[in-house]
Amino acid sequence: MRPGNTQKQPKNKPKTKTGIIEKTIPLFAKSGFSGVSMRQIARAVGINAASLYHHFPDKETLYVAAVQQAFATREFVLSEILSLDIPVHEKLHQFIKRICDFMQEDPDFSALIHREILDGDGDKNRLQLLAGHVFQKIFSNVIRMANELAPDKDSHLLAISIFGLIAYHYQTMPIRIFLPGGKPEHNDSEVVANHVTSLLLKGVERDEDT
Repeated sequence: MRPGNTQKQPKNKPKTKTGIIEKTIPLFAKSGFSGVSMRQIARAVGINAASLYHHFPDKETLYVAAVQQAFATREFVLSEILSLDIPVHEKLHQFIKRICDFMQEDPDFSALIHREILDGDGDKNRLQLLAGHVFQKIFSNVIRMANELAPDKDSHLLAISIFGLIAYHYQTMPIRIFLPGGKPEHNDSEVVANHVTSLLLKGVERDEDT
């Protein structure tokens, strides 16, 4: 360490690609893709830049791997819910409830989802990679559920509405409590899930009645 450099290095250096990714997820969650360099990442995880590039040829590859790993176990749980042989209204509620739990329990996961779904910076190549390698499978399953829920509606738009209603609720969480009518219980995942499910079902039912 050079004189005057007081930055502490991590005690446990990652020895595998998985270990590097795990230490990188919080960095991307906090600063986004453009907000952190490969050199900064290497320093933060406790390896030199050459070692980092040995595992990941560029920052885009590392970023996609980080989002993919953050989403992997959650995707398995969500896919299991979507495959259940239960009424579609119940399936919708269970699916929404689990996403709300994930968003509330893991700030890093929530931040990554917000950045790419709501705050995409226009990098078409990276967004296309994320869509194809991370989100495509689960989104295709949600489209099937949306089609079952409302066969006469645009299933893509309905799927987007499902994710959008959940994500925006958590994106506005820091300020909502200070807005008129804001209550602490509005942050409870069960309350959010019931509210979003009710809005979606009532909207679909109203359209069917007209």
